[in-house]
Amino acid sequence: MSIGFFDSGVGGITVLAEALKQLPRENYIYYADTDHVPYGTKSKEQVKRFVLEAAEFMVAQGIKALVVACNTATSIAINDLRAKYSFPILGMEPAVKPAVEKNGSKRILVTATPLTLREEKYQNLIAKFDKDHMVDGLALPELVEFAENFVFDSNIIQSYLLQKLEGYDLSVYGTVVLGCTHFSFYKDCFRKVFGPGTLVIDGGVGTVNHLKKVLTDRGLCQDAEGKVIFYSSGRKQPDNTKYAQYLKILQVANSASQA
Repeated sequence: MSIGFFDSGVGGITVLAEALKQLPRENYIYYADTDHVPYGTKSKEQVKRFVLEAAEFMVAQGIKALVVACNTATSIAINDLRAKYSFPILGMEPAVKPAVEKNGSKRILVTATPLTLREEKYQNLIAKFDKDHMVDGLALPELVEFAENFVFDSNIIQSYLLQKLEGYDLSVYGTVVLGCTHFSFYKDCFRKVFGPGTLVIDGGVGTVNHLKKVLTDRGLCQDAEGKVIFYSSGRKQPDNTKYAQYLKILQVANSASQA
């Protein structure tokens, strides 16, 4: 059986890439709900319906675990999914806890979609960990559209970020949290805008570490061929070219950062 990965679009590929690195002998189903992307500007009711429909489709294909590789979808529908299915279901949330633990005395900026920042799940996260009121939130919905439209020109992205950050004193921030999986494609752009003294983090590695532990603890690991099947809103993709390009961008970026 496969591990299911779900996102509103291509952002979850940033988490899938980490899974392929840590669990290369597993099979995967990646479901991008491209008919309804972006989620961050839609209503809570719409998002919940889209997520439950996608999960039902993936269950029919045969999955042993599901990673909701979308912060917005997690905040809206993770409890409904766990109530409905008995297999492991992992979600994403902005990495506020590690940000607070690693940050020191400077401020933290959480970037996410408007819906994620409005949701109770995020507000509870802030209430639990931001005891000193050091966290600010900033919605960057256009980054989702940039990623979906394969816009990776660093000049365009950095110009957009500087525009959205106009009026912010960037020197006060010690950590930037990428609270949307789409944003992780632009990690280097965030680093350039904020400078080398600011830590830029996301939840991808932590989520895959958790996935690996859950599969191991439950005896669900397997030695398969490491195959990935992609679906766009329920339609199997006969040509993986688009998704392979996204994976290649991530692999090149990872290689460069390790060099």
